[in-house]
Amino acid sequence: MRLYTQLLSLLIFVTVVACQAQLDNKTKAHKTMNKENYRDLNEEEKRVIINKGTEYPFTGEYNSLKEAGVFHCKQCNTPLFKSEDKFDSGSGWPSFDDAIEGNVKEIPDNDGRRVEIVCNTCGGHLGHVFRGEALTNKSTRHCVNSISLSFEPTDESPRDTAVFASGCFWGTEYHLQKMNGVIDTKPGYIGGHVKNPGYRQVCSGLTGHAEAVRVIFNPKLVRYEELAKIFFETHDPSQVDGQGPDIGNQYRSEVFYYNEEQKQIIKNLIKQLESKGINVVTRLTKATTFWVAEDYHQDYYTKTGKQPYCHIYQKKF
Repeated sequence: MRLYTQLLSLLIFVTVVACQAQLDNKTKAHKTMNKENYRDLNEEEKRVIINKGTEYPFTGEYNSLKEAGVFHCKQCNTPLFKSEDKFDSGSGWPSFDDAIEGNVKEIPDNDGRRVEIVCNTCGGHLGHVFRGEALTNKSTRHCVNSISLSFEPTDESPRDTAVFASGCFWGTEYHLQKMNGVIDTKPGYIGGHVKNPGYRQVCSGLTGHAEAVRVIFNPKLVRYEELAKIFFETHDPSQVDGQGPDIGNQYRSEVFYYNEEQKQIIKNLIKQLESKGINVVTRLTKATTFWVAEDYHQDYYTKTGKQPYCHIYQKKF
C-alpha cells in the first residue's frame, strides 16, 4: 500500500511538472508573437495577407522550393508548414498536405464552395484548403501564397539571388545549375511590361521580356562573380538580340542585378572582356518581377538528357 501511494505521488508530480512546462512554452510562444513584434508589410504583402488577395501562379519564390525547413507566417512568424509535407501539385502555388497542428485556421468562404486558411495567431490570409483530390495519400492540399510565408531552412545556410539572361533559358540553366553552391535554378521571364506572361506571349517579342534564369545560391560556397563568369563564358555577349540560331529580343544578353555590388561586379567583368577585344552588348538592368516559366521548361536538359545547342563553354577570363 505504501509503495502504491509513493508511485501515485510520483505520477502526480510528473504530470504537474509536464503541464507547467507546456504552460511555460505557450507563454513564451505568446510573448514572441506579440502584435508589437509583427513584421511591417509592403503594399503587395498587405494586398494578399491583409486584404485576402492572391499572387499570380508560378511566380512565388517557394512554389518549387525543395529545401528542408519550416514555413512561417510572414506577418507574425508562427510556424505553419513543414517542408516534408510539401508536394508539387502543378497548381503554381506552394502546396502542403498537412499543417502544423493548431497553427492554421480554416474559415468557410461566403460562397460556400471554398475554405480559406489563415494564420491562427494573427489571422493573416494564407490561401485555401482543398480535400478529396487524391494528389497525396492524405488527399489534402493547402494551397498557399508564397508571399504569405517566410522560410527558415534547417541548415540555416545563407542565400542570395541572381538573374541572368543569355538566349534560350534551357542552356543558361544547364550550366549554372551544375555549379557547387547553387541551391535552386528557375527558368522564367523578366524585364517586360505584361503581368504573368506565357511562353507564346514572350516568343512573340511583344511583351518586352527576356528568357532568363533565377539562381538561388549559397554565397559561402559560390561567389556571385563566379556565377557571372560562367554566364559570360557560356554564351556570346557580343550578339545583339539573339543567341546562336535563336533570334529575337527575348533572347538578348542581359543581367538583372539586385544590388549595387552585383552591378559593379558585372561592370568590372565587362571591362575585362572589352580589354580583350570583345564588343559586349550585354544589358545591365535593375531586377524587377521574375515570372517563373511553365513546368515543362524547368530542368529541361536534365529531363531530356540532351545537350545545349547554343551554350558552349569557352574560357574568357
